[in-house]
Amino acid sequence: MRCNGADAILRSLEAEGVDVAFGLPGGAILPLYDAFARGTTVRHVLARHEQGAGHMAEGYARASGRPGVAIATSGPGATNLVTPIADAWMDSTPLVCITGQVRSNLIGSDAFQECDITGITIPIVKHSWLVQDVEELPHVIKAAFHVARTGRCGPVLVDVPRDIQEAELDFSYPDAVSLPGWKPPRRGHERQILAAAQAIAAAERPILYAGGGVLNAGATDELRALADAGRLPVVTTLMAKGAFPETHELHAGWPGMHGPKWSNYALNKADLIVAVGARFDDRVTGKVSAFAPGAAVVHLDIDAAEISKIRRADVPVVGPLKPVLAELARLIEPVPGRTEPWLRQIAEWREAFPLRYRNDGDMLKPQLVLETLQELTAGRDDVVWTTGVGQHQMWAMQYLVCDQPRSFITSGGLGTMGYGVPAAIGAKAARPDATVVCVDGDGCFQMTQQELATAVLEELPIVVVIVNNGYLGMVRQWQDMFFEERFSQIRLTHTVPDYAGLARAYGAEGFTVESEDDLEAALSEALACGRTAVVDARVDPREHCFPMIPAGAAALDLVEFEETVEV
Repeated sequence: MRCNGADAILRSLEAEGVDVAFGLPGGAILPLYDAFARGTTVRHVLARHEQGAGHMAEGYARASGRPGVAIATSGPGATNLVTPIADAWMDSTPLVCITGQVRSNLIGSDAFQECDITGITIPIVKHSWLVQDVEELPHVIKAAFHVARTGRCGPVLVDVPRDIQEAELDFSYPDAVSLPGWKPPRRGHERQILAAAQAIAAAERPILYAGGGVLNAGATDELRALADAGRLPVVTTLMAKGAFPETHELHAGWPGMHGPKWSNYALNKADLIVAVGARFDDRVTGKVSAFAPGAAVVHLDIDAAEISKIRRADVPVVGPLKPVLAELARLIEPVPGRTEPWLRQIAEWREAFPLRYRNDGDMLKPQLVLETLQELTAGRDDVVWTTGVGQHQMWAMQYLVCDQPRSFITSGGLGTMGYGVPAAIGAKAARPDATVVCVDGDGCFQMTQQELATAVLEELPIVVVIVNNGYLGMVRQWQDMFFEERFSQIRLTHTVPDYAGLARAYGAEGFTVESEDDLEAALSEALACGRTAVVDARVDPREHCFPMIPAGAAALDLVEFEETVEV
């Protein structure tokens, strides 16, 4: 088939099974948008900012398990994608970014809207391509999708000069990819898997420490089978929330900086940690030298670079998690009652150290907002949560119950404010029948609120619940606790802007809640209206998120609610 490079890009996306792409047109990418106008099976969702398009593509990928696609023009369009690319890099999200570039003969001349986006993104992509020959395009797109979704998932970038988009070729899409240097592991080493099984059999206080790699590997069923086979408790990181059913008796919560005390006790007092697709992030370990000092470590990961990077692995297993976990579960020989004393101990800690907050009736409490959301959505079949970053994100982790994989989508490693709204739109595009709810903060919401227009006009209805404390809440908490209450540049106010009025200006529904009496009705109406809706829940700005591990402290040196003095 004879076509130009722009058409070749679209035909390649179609061949990869892409159904949705997110982007914003501009001069250097216009030939591709002209190809969209001529016809394609790929739906294009028009974002209001390229960062929003990138986060939408991330939300799509995290909700569907398929690579997300983001499109931007050259120069500022491409640089606006840098934050989503970095976010996808940190959270191992499969993302294919396609950017326009100035004409080949102008590269290096500081032409209008020229920038070296492949050079800029070198540290934060798995690979990037500057296409210099139109004949390369189908092969490059094939390779880009292959690299993004194999091995440890992550972002890739394809930069296409405008003249390459306009040049013609005889198009055919390759059946296979040729990347001699790209050889991710296909299986785990049998002896290492056997050693892992033996270590589990010998442990009295084992625990499975599951990270986001479990979701990327599609290995949630295998994780559960291993836990059930060995009667092993499971803690899930923020990135793995939903990878193991949270109503399951073996679920032991979420460890880390704002994890419950009982979850941190379970991880740090184990005698064997089986890390599965987790990377011993500092937000989980706290002070590394004091982390789980009595535990041996079995580390399962697709990425050999993660093994012993932070905590030395006594038994390293490098390989794809789905078959590795299946084989490990097969090798486990259950010993009746072996882990029951350990499970009882964790249950006792859970009883002794529940999440606490004071609902004194003075102002609406943020924790109550999340508890009410949980109650109102408990009976729905398919709920996807997204969040921004900050206190509201941690309260969402603590109070929302997720039993299904890919039901909790948040920015972990990069901690990107503004992630929640566009990620929710991307998730809705991936799963149109799901109820998609973004739990956001007022600071986060104001960074990407313009994407409400995208949700409304593209008919991708989402519900945004703003936990509005009128401040940059997590910064306020740190300034209160660690900077002697010197509050600096954090006040946003509860009322500017009027979030409900802003929502209505974008064509969405808007609700304002200032008391507990109005909370349930407003949330119920927002969830039932079938349109994009924003609930402005004006909460107590004095409320802190507890428990909390101070920066640099040991994971067991948590600051709890009872030990604080209200401001």
